[in-house]
Amino acid sequence: MISLGSASAAPGEVDTGRLEVGETRDGTTVGLPCAVVNGASDGKTLYVQAASDGDELNGVGVIQRLFPQLDPADISGQILFVGIVNYHAFQVAQHRNPVDDTKMNRAYPGDENGTSSERIAAATFDVARRADLILDLHQGSTSQMIDEVRVRCGRHHRLHSECLRLAKTFGCGYVLDQKGPDGQLARAAPDEGVPTVDPELGGCVGWDEESIRKGVRGVHNVLRGYGFLDGSVETERQTRAKGFDQYGAPAGGLVRFEKHLGEQVSAGDVVFEVTDVFGGLKARVTADGSGIFWRSRRLPQVATGEYVCSVGTGIDTF
Repeated sequence: MISLGSASAAPGEVDTGRLEVGETRDGTTVGLPCAVVNGASDGKTLYVQAASDGDELNGVGVIQRLFPQLDPADISGQILFVGIVNYHAFQVAQHRNPVDDTKMNRAYPGDENGTSSERIAAATFDVARRADLILDLHQGSTSQMIDEVRVRCGRHHRLHSECLRLAKTFGCGYVLDQKGPDGQLARAAPDEGVPTVDPELGGCVGWDEESIRKGVRGVHNVLRGYGFLDGSVETERQTRAKGFDQYGAPAGGLVRFEKHLGEQVSAGDVVFEVTDVFGGLKARVTADGSGIFWRSRRLPQVATGEYVCSVGTGIDTF
């Protein structure tokens, strides 16, 4: 028998429930939607969570589509799910937890006696530490971004090769291999000995069916690649970036991009232009070096110095 919150399942069973993480301002219990899939045979444990940033919904879409496909009779091991981590932000379609104005994926490993976000992080981290592998499903917020998997432990970490293997197995086609900020689950869990990656499934308002499809395929790849399910891993040639060049607007106006997501960029290429409302050119921005056009703002209007786009650098393939 395995349990997660109020969900409990014997071998060969599944169950859904709630993981209590505190109370709202009127005293109502806050329970994160959770589920367990207990395979009929012994094996590893995979932990999957989504929406630790409340407006990043593609991961929720992945779980919504994936979970009904899982037959415990076919599975070796256990799969643990927390479908919505940032409960308060999800309710109001915001990125940060509005109770404490915190980005949840900067709060790990959390504090069971701390702020709202720290308590939620502590509760989910206790679950995550039970696993052999962790997938923390994200997206590039509401900006536009390629589908990628992030390895955040740092290239000198003792678990780096295992995290990179997990990213390759997920198989989005792009990998960002760059040490992440303190407080990320993909930073904290490897320190506890658990290989963890952060799939960033595109970027959109609401959710994007193509990114969700890639996410479902990626989780299936992990299930097959690590022996939870029989079958082969479906991956393609993958491109890795080891960092970013970020570009801001040198003038206010309207952005016109000259590169598309996933397109090669060479030093000196025009990346974008800024025009006035009548189409008059105000600024032209060129690339500092070579890379891949990785991420861009969604709305065209910018103020001076405002973020516009990112180019992935330090590129190689495998």
